[in-house]
Amino acid sequence: MTNGASILHVDDRDRVRTLTLNRPEALNAFNEALYDELTVALRDAAADDAVAVVLLTGTGRAFSAGTDLAEMADRVANPSFVPGTYGFTGLIDALEEFDKPLILAINGLGLGIGLTIIGFADLAFMSTEARLKCPFSSLGVAPEAASSYLLPHLIGRQNAAWVLMSSEWITATQAIEMGLVWRTCDPDSLMNVAHDHATRLAALPISSLRAIKRTMTEPLREGIADARRRENQCFAELMGGPANREALAAFAEGRPADFTSLPG
Repeated sequence: MTNGASILHVDDRDRVRTLTLNRPEALNAFNEALYDELTVALRDAAADDAVAVVLLTGTGRAFSAGTDLAEMADRVANPSFVPGTYGFTGLIDALEEFDKPLILAINGLGLGIGLTIIGFADLAFMSTEARLKCPFSSLGVAPEAASSYLLPHLIGRQNAAWVLMSSEWITATQAIEMGLVWRTCDPDSLMNVAHDHATRLAALPISSLRAIKRTMTEPLREGIADARRRENQCFAELMGGPANREALAAFAEGRPADFTSLPG
């Protein structure tokens, strides 16, 4: 099954459903429509007995540039902005609830949710030419997607502090060294390697895969829920505030942001 016209491509092979983010002109940034489509696709895959594993990747030179900043600016400035049906929160709900193996093939740039989604993945493969970044401080906002809890759990407190606080790029070498991803691959072999591992898992009983994932993730659920509440509160307080307004204005004007004169 392939949906070639969509901003999300869907392809089924060997009980593996490959979902490909397809907004290459926007570096696969998530607008409300893409948040909604991926949310529905994950829920559909969870309910489909013919799907054992989901493999997520991107089209073009990016995995995902995170939230679409142009749409974010419109959301801040436009009181009549109409959000999607599920939006960012709905996608994180779907990721948290997804009870089958989720594998990432990080083919290029990953920012924001393009990195923090790793916290919900079971295996992450990364191109040696890809780079990752959490741009929260450079946007004047707070962490998202329970990353303040899941990243310290995954890579340790100090690695997570740098990733979340610095807004600096993480190379594939750094990502593998800190345990942020499981394997790195040259760009030409990334999808073959990731799909091969997905197929090997998909040949096993879905009931067993689900049980294993549940026993691994169930102890994290309370921590994820608490982290999301804290992050959402901080994000709501900061979005549209002085630092966020300066970051979005600088982005629109093509200049570096200057936070040095802003209150703490």
